Amino acid sequence: MTPATPGPAPLRFGYGTNGLADLRLDDALALLADLGYAGVGLTLDHMHLDPLAPDLAARTRQAGRRLAALGLEVTVETGARYVLDPRRKHGPSLLDPDPADRSRRADLLLRAVRVAADLGAHAVHCFSGTLPPGTDEATAWNRLADALTPVLEAATAAGIPLAVEPEPGHLLATLADFHHLRHALGDPAHLGLTLDIGHCQCLEPLPPADCVRAAAPWLRHVQIEDMRRGRHEHLPLGDGEIDFPAVLAALAATGYSALTVVELPRHSHAGPHHAEASLPFLREAEAAAAARTDSVAPMHGQAPSAPAPACSDGVPVVPLGPRTP
Repeated sequence: MTPATPGPAPLRFGYGTNGLADLRLDDALALLADLGYAGVGLTLDHMHLDPLAPDLAARTRQAGRRLAALGLEVTVETGARYVLDPRRKHGPSLLDPDPADRSRRADLLLRAVRVAADLGAHAVHCFSGTLPPGTDEATAWNRLADALTPVLEAATAAGIPLAVEPEPGHLLATLADFHHLRHALGDPAHLGLTLDIGHCQCLEPLPPADCVRAAAPWLRHVQIEDMRRGRHEHLPLGDGEIDFPAVLAALAATGYSALTVVELPRHSHAGPHHAEASLPFLREAEAAAAARTDSVAPMHGQAPSAPAPACSDGVPVVPLGPRTP
């Protein structure tokens, strides 16, 4: 008798500390371990391993010991809103006109690479930032490539993938934009992709499960939440429009083995509740995917038409076509 072919390995789910901002880091990690999560998306921020506070190396070692004791894996995320500038959300960025400001953001990413190396993290996550007023796109792309070059060199030396996230409203907003950057940088081995499943539902022309398959060769980190077409608003799982069994089946079929991290940064006021509810939801969706005879067969092609997308914070979301490298 021919032995049965083993199915895909179970996915490894984590929860983002940016959705547990009202908890001390030790308490947040203990909560996630108690709930059964495999890991954590650790956002470097003033309340959780502040990257600018003194003795970062010593504090990182302490965090590493805590992660190891709890059996939690980690990806390092750099999306803190005001860690560099108390007045500008996600400022300064890698696109700012002032070279000193771009350098400050690059320095944060370099610190993140060192933290990730010390923690044995799967990847370092980052994003481009929004197009500054008065800056043309060609100039912004050049700034992004130049600013990321030393970060990629450091990531390569440390053996840590740098996972860039397409972010609605940013210069690098879509999978096509990621490929534009990848080609501009010469397709470096340590440049990978953070795929946010909600952003796919919000903005990409293909359904999220198809986005997973298209992104598979470069996939180094996954963020997950619910979302509706055309609106950049992170929603608790089940409150939006995403077909989670199809997405999780596609992820499993690619052989993706790093963390899939729930990202609910605007729900920290009820963070423990959402952390407790999210893991059973994902496990049920994973089981439903396994039970489907056509588990990875969503319709290919354009997503349903929708009104012109807009971010929940008022920043326009304009779907972009493929860029010529």
